Amino acid sequence: MVDLRSDTVTRPTSAMRRAMAEAEVGDDVFGEDPTVKRLEARVAEMLGKEAALFVPSGVMGNQIAIRVHTRPADEVVVAERSHIYHYEGAAPAALWGVQLRPVGDLSGVLTVPDVEAVVQGAHDWEARTRLVCLENTINKAGGVAVPLDAITPVAEAARAHGLALHLDGARLWNAAVALCETPAALSAPFDTVNVCLSKGLGAPVGSVLAGPADLVREARRVRKLLGGGMRQVGVLAAAALVALDDFERDDHALVRADHARARRLADVIEDVGLALVQPPDTNIVLFETPEPASEAVAGLEAAGVRTVAFGPHAVRAILHRDVDAAAVEQAAGAIRQRYPR
Repeated sequence: MVDLRSDTVTRPTSAMRRAMAEAEVGDDVFGEDPTVKRLEARVAEMLGKEAALFVPSGVMGNQIAIRVHTRPADEVVVAERSHIYHYEGAAPAALWGVQLRPVGDLSGVLTVPDVEAVVQGAHDWEARTRLVCLENTINKAGGVAVPLDAITPVAEAARAHGLALHLDGARLWNAAVALCETPAALSAPFDTVNVCLSKGLGAPVGSVLAGPADLVREARRVRKLLGGGMRQVGVLAAAALVALDDFERDDHALVRADHARARRLADVIEDVGLALVQPPDTNIVLFETPEPASEAVAGLEAAGVRTVAFGPHAVRAILHRDVDAAAVEQAAGAIRQRYPR
């Protein structure tokens, strides 16, 4: 069985397991875990930020960022296709008393008019717009990598209105490789950035929220409020450090291979007559199916490949470090079996 449901299904490598077993640890709630400190410092440097905070999940990282930038009755502008809007359980409302304003089209890429049309707060009856959140890559749009020439005008417009900026960079590593940019360059327009270590990089657990030192200090308090203080968590940070080493090795060869295999799978999908929602920029392949997506997913699994429904007639497959070239060909065979020409 080839598992393409997500890049979160990867298993820790032997090097990660060794690092976990040998990790130097301390109590991170007291700020005493040296391995966590190394991870936070390294990610902050990679993203060009002053400080960083290790958190259990990307959802927690995004929600902490929303909390440090807003107050109850504020409004946050997000793309209609964003993870924060679709996949985080209405947490801004439930946790912080903040409402989301989804805008934009099916591409998921926000524009200056998208943002400027909804900025409000001058009247007593309006929510105050405080924050703009962008996503890179855009999961629900098929892993689109958003270039700086699309990000910068939106960031400048937000600044002109006095708004803060947060980047949900769960797969920022993939975007950086696809766009031939550094993670720091793609992070530069934003006050805070959240990156995932357990998606494109293959670490077992965790995300990192980075930004100015004062906001990260406040973020640490909010992490504790959410139950995210993890004590001797260097055992997880150690695996993440190995994942970062792997990411940087050989000009990002692991991530480049995932992207190439996504393109190979996309070619097969088109060869059998199915339409791509978006040609893959990165490691996500999103395609349309003639039958309901739930039936397509069940049929593909019966043929030997696991995927997920991503709309009424859309299916998502994600390539990752546990899927080699042979597994891609196995998945291609399953697709051909399900959709014979």
